Amino acid sequence: MNAPNDRTAWLQGGSAVCRTPPAETARPRRIVLLGPPGVGKGTQAALLGETLGACHLSTGDIFRAARAGNCETSPVMRAALDYMRRGDLVPDNIVLELVNERCRCLTCAGGFVLDGFPRTVAQAKALDLLLKERDLALDAVIVYELPATEILARLSGRRTCPACKAIYHLTARPPKTAGRCDHCQTPLVQREDDHIEAIRVSLGAYDRATTPLTGYYRARALLVTIPAIGTPPEIFASTLTAFKRAATARPTASTNPFGQPVLGLLVD
Repeated sequence: MNAPNDRTAWLQGGSAVCRTPPAETARPRRIVLLGPPGVGKGTQAALLGETLGACHLSTGDIFRAARAGNCETSPVMRAALDYMRRGDLVPDNIVLELVNERCRCLTCAGGFVLDGFPRTVAQAKALDLLLKERDLALDAVIVYELPATEILARLSGRRTCPACKAIYHLTARPPKTAGRCDHCQTPLVQREDDHIEAIRVSLGAYDRATTPLTGYYRARALLVTIPAIGTPPEIFASTLTAFKRAATARPTASTNPFGQPVLGLLVD
């Protein structure tokens, strides 16, 4: 696998440039990832990025960098942070402007794996336009699916160290000493958004937004659905299998969203 790419331009925005530009590839891949909270989408994005040499472009990472003061605070970023401080969703037009400020990342020589954007059909159409203006297009949209009961179990059992940010799980990855961080012995906490009622609200919002979005991409023959069951390597293997199946069903470069070259790279 390739080393993770530097994402300075994406995270900081403005005039920032990546310290080490991604290696140019003959066919950069441009992929969107979808999936509910707790499905492990970020982990799969990192695995795909490392395999393809593409940048993992997460809008969530942008907001985290902004909160930590690690990015240029443009007027649109200040507006986004205001919404977040009030506990409100950042509106479509604000998210689109943030991505537009970083649109050069969409034309990166290494390609991209977009995580957290688009979230609505309006955002998807805007992304299509951004890419079309640059004579580019998406290769595929991957949606990771998991039953709500499994997501509730995953997230409600999660515990976080408020000091060093280490993450544990009551059953899947418990600390050595119950209730205390292995690294710094700080008492672990359950984040507010990991409470069952908060998770249910989040899943409901995701379903309402994503149902039309997956329909939009399904109609364009870009959607690849993956059951997010098992360990991260097992889910990634399922992803590769799905692409291999797609190549068998649609072997020509014009209809297969990934094409034979990348399938060779992924499967080998």
